[in-house]
Amino acid sequence: MSHDNATQTELVVLRAGELQLVLAPGIGGSIAAFTRRWREGRNARELHWLRPATATGLANANPLDMGSFPLLPFCNRIRHGRAEFEGRNIRVPPNHPAQDAPHPLHGVAWLLPWQVESAEAAQALLTFAFEADTAWPWRFSARQQFVLQERVLKVTMSVTNEDRAAMPLGIGHHPYFPHHPGTRLASPCEAMWTADEEVMPLRLERSPAVDALNRGVELATLDLDNNFTGWQRSARIEWPADVHGPARALTLEAEPPLDYFVLYCPRGYDYFCAEPVSQCTDWLNLLPQYGRGPLGGARLAPGETLTARFTLRPEWA
Repeated sequence: MSHDNATQTELVVLRAGELQLVLAPGIGGSIAAFTRRWREGRNARELHWLRPATATGLANANPLDMGSFPLLPFCNRIRHGRAEFEGRNIRVPPNHPAQDAPHPLHGVAWLLPWQVESAEAAQALLTFAFEADTAWPWRFSARQQFVLQERVLKVTMSVTNEDRAAMPLGIGHHPYFPHHPGTRLASPCEAMWTADEEVMPLRLERSPAVDALNRGVELATLDLDNNFTGWQRSARIEWPADVHGPARALTLEAEPPLDYFVLYCPRGYDYFCAEPVSQCTDWLNLLPQYGRGPLGGARLAPGETLTARFTLRPEWA
């Protein structure tokens, strides 16, 4: 396995038991597919735990068409890409690959290639290095370690401040899950940031969506793109038996600092996003008004490393 910069077309395949993970390092260090492959009699079956990358998405190197991608050094949006942190100005240009959106999102690492540091049968390490520029005026490095076992995928992310000044940091991942008829989600939390038409936060409240997520809800009844606080760092997805496979479930579990949760569930779509993140939308600009509790985010001193872990645990009979 080459340790050079990954090309956009290079894929890394991990296998453990019936599970298979496909990584696209050159497309923002993304996960391209996470599947179960098994046999029923003479028939080979395949079931997707994440929305699989399309051939077009791979050809166009579009992370928005992948199964999941890393969020760093910030998650979600920064209003007009402008913020200030300890004397340094952040000026992130619009970066949405498909829309003329004024508020850049998801950081910088999802739009640049990652390196394959190592790859074995069931685990891989991807690395990323960023030189400071006007968009993000701090030098940093990052790692993603993927470990696949027969019934679980373990992901460990870390970011190190390689700069001479303290750096603000948000970290997370952006998984897309299949939304088939009857899909249910339970993700206990305490409050939701309501948002305007540009998906920017307005106020924190205990909305009906919070109660629905606490007790478990059929996703077809929701139409959301919101941040949630007081997340218990666990989300359970249940799919009924259908043409795709038998009744099944997946539990997403996270560790601190992934204390916040984003649910993107547009009505009528065949996928939804359930994202473990360490900070809410536009946290740097909202901190003076709301404080760190409702917003999250970290301050990384020079040389300091922040590590975040989450697991995807599929279940089937």
